[in-house]
Amino acid sequence: MKVRNDFAARDALAARLRSIVAASPLLTSILNRWGDVGLPNAWLSGSVIAQTAWNAAFGRSPEYGLADIDIVYFDPADLSEEGEARQADRIRALFSDLPLWIDAKNEARVHLWYEAKFGYAITPYRSSEHAISTFPTTAGAVGIRPSIAGLSIIAPFGLSDLVNCTVRPNKVQITQAIYEAKVSRWRRCWPELTIMEWQDEG
Repeated sequence: MKVRNDFAARDALAARLRSIVAASPLLTSILNRWGDVGLPNAWLSGSVIAQTAWNAAFGRSPEYGLADIDIVYFDPADLSEEGEARQADRIRALFSDLPLWIDAKNEARVHLWYEAKFGYAITPYRSSEHAISTFPTTAGAVGIRPSIAGLSIIAPFGLSDLVNCTVRPNKVQITQAIYEAKVSRWRRCWPELTIMEWQDEG
């Protein structure tokens, strides 16, 4: 019975997210043109999904507080900075009608620049899904993309934190400084959030 209840709860959370996404003109505009993205193992991902859910929960417009949009993909056949920049430029041109900056990032090459930016090295990611599992918060570690069955969702920590507006650090890779820089802006934009302190999360 517990397993059945767990599946039911998971399905309810996924249905809630699908409803939130369907009500967002910004996200649906991207998903409706997903076939033109044309990148391997690509997902619309990150904080834009969580923030859209927060806006739905707190009665704000779907675009309130959104800073940018992340599309991640995985292409080990081209690890060049130039190749990634070329794809990013193409994606931004594809969605030039949208009001936010769109970043297309090849997760296969993140390990090549991560240490220079953040001060410590990481091992190469194995896939886009692996990369998403290292994102700074459990609520933001989510990816979506259209599929034949509807909307595919990847959520390595589940969807409870996202739907319940809880911000919790994912300590797999990030430091406390990275986490606190993220949540400082979110506190200002969405003061209703339940934000877990770094030191309170084991």
